[in-house]
Amino acid sequence: MATTSSKNNMKGFYRQKKKTGGITKKTSNKKTPKISATFGSDVTQPTALISHGSLDLKGDYDDNEEVLRQFDMNMAYGPCIGMSRLARWERAYRLGLNPPKEIEVLLKTRKVQAECLWEDRV
Repeated sequence: MATTSSKNNMKGFYRQKKKTGGITKKTSNKKTPKISATFGSDVTQPTALISHGSLDLKGDYDDNEEVLRQFDMNMAYGPCIGMSRLARWERAYRLGLNPPKEIEVLLKTRKVQAECLWEDRV
């Protein structure tokens, strides 16, 4: 059987909830941020997304560069950091990895960027 002193201890241990009054939390008005990082937004882009005077989200390259970037991203032909695109293509060819001939033609005949996509970024 419980004594009255143990009941008082239990009341102190388990706090009672009041039906009215007490401390209430203020509701916060969540607003959308003033800076939007979405492409094509009317809101001014933050400076973190601007590099070399143009937006990083825009593509400042042509179709040939897009094909070369896809070649850079394809890990089937080995790593591309620290070597030119042509050297990477030639290495993949020597190893029998069958790199696309289109890449070789672009690199030898067109005026395209010789360095890979990741050069000076990593």
